[in-house]
Amino acid sequence: QGAVKRQALYACSTCTPPGAEPAGICLACSYECHGTHRLFELYTKRNFRCDCGNSKFKNLQCKLLPEKGKVNSGNKYNDNFYGLYCTCKRPYPDPEDEIPDEMIQCIVCEDWFHGRHLGAVPPESGDFHEMVCQACMKRCHFLWAYASQLAVFLLVGMYLPVPPLTKVNSLEVEGIVLKVEESEEQKKEIKKESGVGHHDIKEEKQSEQLNEPSTSSGYCSRFLHKFPMEIAETTSEFSFCKLKELQNKPCVKKDTATFWPSNWRSKLCTCEDCLKMYSELEVQFLTDECDTVLAYENKGTSDQETERRDPLMDTLNSMNRVQQVELICEYNDLKTELTDYLRRFADEGTVVKREDIQHFFEEFQSRKRRRTNRMQYYCS
Repeated sequence: QGAVKRQALYACSTCTPPGAEPAGICLACSYECHGTHRLFELYTKRNFRCDCGNSKFKNLQCKLLPEKGKVNSGNKYNDNFYGLYCTCKRPYPDPEDEIPDEMIQCIVCEDWFHGRHLGAVPPESGDFHEMVCQACMKRCHFLWAYASQLAVFLLVGMYLPVPPLTKVNSLEVEGIVLKVEESEEQKKEIKKESGVGHHDIKEEKQSEQLNEPSTSSGYCSRFLHKFPMEIAETTSEFSFCKLKELQNKPCVKKDTATFWPSNWRSKLCTCEDCLKMYSELEVQFLTDECDTVLAYENKGTSDQETERRDPLMDTLNSMNRVQQVELICEYNDLKTELTDYLRRFADEGTVVKREDIQHFFEEFQSRKRRRTNRMQYYCS
């Protein structure tokens, strides 16, 4: 099928030991071609084509698809293909590591990291959906602009999702810029404390209206400034870049991984300039909701449920009562006659051949036609 969008992969240390070129094999080849070999489970990776039997395997030919290209130039490899993970380049499980720790996969480079090596304490597993490691945050620095709006942040020892806000004040807590929304009551309290009366507020509003153009475009520009994330998602009338708007706001870049909620990808800007940037950074997949591991797992669950469905029951459910009874009777006749026919071969210890099965079905159809021809029908 070529490069599969996402699939489970393995690396064979028997065929490609350390020092050899890295190679990955699919689940089917792990059973069929490498059943007795030592394998590393790589979990899932995107846009990968199975290497089994190509030029990286000196003495092995793929049993499932012998005719393969010599190399898969589109594949990407890392230390995982040698059974090493994280910035510490250790195996998993690590027999020398006595510290209990979970491994979390970066959704950009798809390497796996110990939670303690991410530069920040990971939230509870249910509090975030995906993680981007430190190195990928440096390479994809534009993500820091989204972090204050979308990522899961550290606040007084706790991780909290930070929603999109309107008018904000900036506070600095432990080096991280937090944005706090002001309610209408808080605004009135602040104005009272600062000695601003109702008359002054009215003059201020009139001053704003005089300074702003009285055109619809001027109104929209003010509206977009106040609600950049919301308006960009609900209208296509404006050529608007959410990223540029967010980059004009203060944000803190730290040498840490970031953790993101389930719907964060849908919030990324998809204007022409941003799509070009994603392509240059080779992260176009970030705007694809079907790229996530959760989408892959949900598809697998759906496929399994489809496979577990009984085709006979599906057919029966589509028929009326009379047709159901007739089909069940025919099925039971076929089952009984085929069982009796095959039992003779088992008793004699002979092999059932293709022509034997063809002969059985020819005889079965002939007997069925004779039964049908003997039926009498009456009209009233």
